[in-house]
Amino acid sequence: MKVVFLGLSITSSWGNGHATNYRGLVRALRERGHDVLFLERDVPWYAAQRDEPRAGELYRSLDVLRSHEGAVRDADLSVLGSYVPEGVAVGEWLLETAGGVTAFYDIDTPVTLAKLEAGDEEYLSRDLVPRFDLYLSFTGGPTLERLEHHFGARRARAFHCLVDPAVYFPGAGGTDLDLGYLGTYSDDRQPALERLLLEPAQRSPGRSFAVAGPQYPAELRWPENVERIEHLPPAQHRAFYARQRFTLSVTRAEMVTAGWSPSVRLFEAAACGVPVLSDPWDGLAEFFEPGREILVAQDAAEVLAHLELPDDERDRIAERARARVLAEHTAAHRAEELERHVAALRVLGSRA
Repeated sequence: MKVVFLGLSITSSWGNGHATNYRGLVRALRERGHDVLFLERDVPWYAAQRDEPRAGELYRSLDVLRSHEGAVRDADLSVLGSYVPEGVAVGEWLLETAGGVTAFYDIDTPVTLAKLEAGDEEYLSRDLVPRFDLYLSFTGGPTLERLEHHFGARRARAFHCLVDPAVYFPGAGGTDLDLGYLGTYSDDRQPALERLLLEPAQRSPGRSFAVAGPQYPAELRWPENVERIEHLPPAQHRAFYARQRFTLSVTRAEMVTAGWSPSVRLFEAAACGVPVLSDPWDGLAEFFEPGREILVAQDAAEVLAHLELPDDERDRIAERARARVLAEHTAAHRAEELERHVAALRVLGSRA
């Protein structure tokens, strides 16, 4: 089938988790024989940090975007992603133009719904939600019912983040970090990062830690045993995970409240064979079994206790998590899910 994506970014991974997700999904769809076009707004903050500049086609204005009208009209599936600049105007144009199935792909569902409740229509309006054939949600669980009953989505379906196992797999070599974290700075995530990594670092000066990611305030003071990496492009993620005995997954406050919101970093680390230590949130056990496939910690003491696990037990946890990811959460799995959703809508359309 022909698929058109209008997403935040596929060319730059700087400051966002969308790019690696889109890259894996687009690659998997193409490997399955589909014709995929990805359209991305050309903005300066990504233009300066493009690690896969040819992954998508850029447009500089809505007028330029309209030059792709033929592709959207002919597509079997047209998808608008969350956080697209001028997303409401882009969505109006897409829905008026598309000749096939339409979908909103929300990689930020709890944030999106909080914005809509507050009247913030930065990239999606309440009026647009019921007009898409599909609402593909990063978050599952009770949020899907809320999308349909409170916001009027026609069909809300869980469409979680994914990992490309051709890019993320176990690396060779020794580890030099007891615990690492990969993520862009976020005000609501910072308290958990301080509780689960910075405090353990302060209490265990003989251990080594690292935090990789952009946009952290310059005034933050890091313990001496915390290595600071400003930005790590996806090509270097695997090597970073390979350095760690454990990796930390910290969830944004909205995602904790909503539950059922696994981070793409969680899947990436597990695919690389690194045991994951996560903050607790509802629905986590649907993705990994706590204690067997993932470790959960609420405070620094629990983090330090997990770091004392013997290597053989640590390795078993990592192996189980990797097996779970490869069985359920790869880019190929999501491509198959997307095919099934479109096929089901076609059947409904043929009966109308």
